[in-house]
Amino acid sequence: MAARLDLLEAEKELTRRSDELAQWRQDLPWVRVDKGYRFETENGAAALPDLFRGRSQLLIYHFMFGPDYTAGCPSCSAIADGFEGIAVHLANHDVTLSAVSRAPLATLQAYQRRMGWSFPWASSLGADFNFDFNVSLTEQQQREGTAEYNYRREPAWVGRGIGDSLTKGGEGPVAKMAGMTGTDVATYVRERPGLSAFVLEDGVVYHSYSTYARGLDGLWGMFHWLDRAPRGRNETGIWWRRHDEYGKR
Repeated sequence: MAARLDLLEAEKELTRRSDELAQWRQDLPWVRVDKGYRFETENGAAALPDLFRGRSQLLIYHFMFGPDYTAGCPSCSAIADGFEGIAVHLANHDVTLSAVSRAPLATLQAYQRRMGWSFPWASSLGADFNFDFNVSLTEQQQREGTAEYNYRREPAWVGRGIGDSLTKGGEGPVAKMAGMTGTDVATYVRERPGLSAFVLEDGVVYHSYSTYARGLDGLWGMFHWLDRAPRGRNETGIWWRRHDEYGKR
C-alpha cells in the first residue's frame, strides 16, 4: 500500500501537468489558412472547410498511406483502430475527426472496407496539403536533406527511417513496416504520421496545432492499456499487426 500511495502522488502530478499542457495547446495562436487545398472524399471533390462537415473544429490524422503503398502503415492502422469508437462522440461535441493520406481515394476506400472503418478519410493526392504540413517529402528533399519533420530539419537520408536505423542486411523495424506496406524503406519513410487541428470561425479556417512522432503517443490506445498491465509493453520489436493479420504467417 505504501508503494502504491507513493505512485499515486506521481500519477496525480502527471495528471495535473497533462491538464496544464492541454491548456497550453489551446492557448497557441491560430494561424489563418488561406491556401485553397483540394481533397477527394466519398462525397466528391472538397475544400478544407468541407472536411469540417458542419462543425467548427477539425482534427486530421495524417495517416501514412502513400501513392505507392499497397496497404496502410501498420502503426497508423493500430492507431486508427481506436478512431471508430470515439469519432461519434467527437462529432457530437462539435469536432470532426478525419484521416488524410496521399493514396488515391479508391485505394483508401478499399483498405477502409478491409479494416471495417467508417470514419471520414480524404485523399490529398496531387495537392500540397501533406507537404505543407510536413508529413510528406519528395525524393529530392530526402536525398538533399531539406525536409522538416517534427519541427526539425532532417539530414540527408542514408538508410534511416522513423526511429531505429536499419540493421545490416536490410532488416529492422522500419524495413519490416515498409515490407508490410509493399514498399522499400526509402518510399515508406517519405510519408510520416502526424495530427493537425483546425478551427472554422466566421468562414475562415485557422490552423491551431500540429504534433508528430512521439507527440502521437496519446493516440495509441493499446499502449496505455499495456502500461497498466503487470509486464508493461514487454516489447522486443514490432510485434503488432493489422487487426486482421494476427495468427497469420
